[in-house]
Amino acid sequence: MQMLQWCRTWKPIGREICERSVLFIQFFCCLDIFKEHVAEISQVVGPSMLPTFSATGDVLVVERLSTRFQRIKQGDVVMAASPENPRLIVCKRVLGLEGERVVVMPTKGNGRVQHVQVPKGHVWLQGDNTSNSTDSRDYGPVPYGLLRGKVCLRVWPPNGWTRF
Repeated sequence: MQMLQWCRTWKPIGREICERSVLFIQFFCCLDIFKEHVAEISQVVGPSMLPTFSATGDVLVVERLSTRFQRIKQGDVVMAASPENPRLIVCKRVLGLEGERVVVMPTKGNGRVQHVQVPKGHVWLQGDNTSNSTDSRDYGPVPYGLLRGKVCLRVWPPNGWTRF
């Protein structure tokens, strides 16, 4: 008898917990799908994109549709997985697209200008702070598949809202 009374008391509560858990899981699944396929918020830290972005950390909105539909153009600022360490996400400017010829200025002790042809399926990425950036001058052209998204808006700091 006590078991029956216990079931009558806790069954509606259990059902409510289950229903709310399903809604909670659905919400986070939708949020993850949005982040992976549409847009995400990201923070950029480091000196390689000075003066465009602060070295202490600007917060950016990165849209993913441009990379998915191959709508990246020269001059766009993108987020990409680093070819040297795919766990690291880098923020760089696109200087060359596949088939284009890029003029590479001298870096860190290399005193000559080079001309590089960007191969098919790749882009040439470079930081705005050329004297302090690890980029395509170090690791070569970046496969298009490593691009994670195009920076479309800086939202932090509040006085620095900028569209890209």
